[in-house]
Amino acid sequence: MKNFDINEDPHRRYNPLINEWVLVSPHRSKRPWQGQNETVISDTLPEYDPTCYLCPGNVRANGMVNPDYESSFVFENDFAALKQEEIAFEENKNETFFKAKPERGISRVVCFSPKHNLTLPEMSADAIENIIHTWQKEYTDLGNVDYINHVQIFENKGSVMGCSNPHPHGQIWAQSSLPTEVEKTQSNLKAYFDKHNKTLLEDYVKEELKLDERIVIDNDHFVALVPFWAIWPYETMIVSKRNVNKITDFTEAEVVDFAIILKQLTTKYDNLFETSFPYSSGIHQSPTDGELHPEWHFHMHFYPPLLRSATVKKFMVGYEMMGESQRDITPEKSTEILKNQSNVHYKRLTKT
Repeated sequence: MKNFDINEDPHRRYNPLINEWVLVSPHRSKRPWQGQNETVISDTLPEYDPTCYLCPGNVRANGMVNPDYESSFVFENDFAALKQEEIAFEENKNETFFKAKPERGISRVVCFSPKHNLTLPEMSADAIENIIHTWQKEYTDLGNVDYINHVQIFENKGSVMGCSNPHPHGQIWAQSSLPTEVEKTQSNLKAYFDKHNKTLLEDYVKEELKLDERIVIDNDHFVALVPFWAIWPYETMIVSKRNVNKITDFTEAEVVDFAIILKQLTTKYDNLFETSFPYSSGIHQSPTDGELHPEWHFHMHFYPPLLRSATVKKFMVGYEMMGESQRDITPEKSTEILKNQSNVHYKRLTKT
């Protein structure tokens, strides 16, 4: 009987944040690829697009005109997934198979920059700091609404992630319930805190820093790493080193370091395949239900779909839809690949 080799042998890894497992099959990454390739869109975007509904001064679908904004700009989503109206509803507690209930909330769009042709890695750290301050204000304002118990800040980058407009922007969905993934995380964070009187991510980050096997970027206040339990090929997570519950608890030094690590990580993504790297990212932080949540520890997830190149993406199919999530490349290998990418954007390297 051979000894277990985590870098070669199939195995499962546990995700303590959501109490789920992922199957890792490192030997499969050596197989030849004859699957789908995507067409790379390399069109050079203009700094201003008169047909873009997010650019300054342009008219949106509802007839509203965007102001001539110079930094970030926030507005109510014209096609909001959530509505603010209160709806009368009486729950049928005897219902078993057809449970439903109204969900009340607010959806907003956050334009990161007035320039149509920029993305986070191509923006200055100062400009990203401005976005962070905008996120802080929105988290506070929305969280203070009496029926809002969770504020989800996120970004879908790239058409492959369902982004319908290339203008640099993210979204905020604030709602009365905890979403499913957040509720699972909340439960596991609380169980750990109740047992250890420390946050799960505080202890996890300390152990990751000791091992230094999955650390991509490390600065004074934050660490960007590939989680031990990562599902997506180049999945990462930014975690605050200090036990910070929410983005509004940041010191100004932490805002600066968060902006720097956001720029560096997204730059490494773009450099990986020399393309505008698609991903879905989102911030997980304390709910806004008026309760104390010492178990929460600020972190931000990045879920990119690309696997082998700019034209090959990871699909969740077959076993993953029927069994559990699975990956071929190990988190340690993807860490090595990401870590070795330059902090200088490939477009700037090409120019020089």
